[in-house]
Amino acid sequence: MRGITINRLSMLCGLTQSTLNNIVSGRNNSTTIATIKKICDGLDMSLVEFFDSPLFLNLQQELE
Repeated sequence: MRGITINRLSMLCGLTQSTLNNIVSGRNNSTTIATIKKICDGLDMSLVEFFDSPLFLNLQQELE
């Protein structure tokens, strides 16, 4: 993660360390786009850069 700690990222993006820990550990599986935007801002990257990853190519839409 760009060589920074969760603590440092929390300071950069204005989210709590516990929120980021929950996202990274997979305990939070409903992260909002607003939260992702804050993380991107903290990492000095755009949403396009964030989502430009093979991880997002074959996602299935979940039906509830």
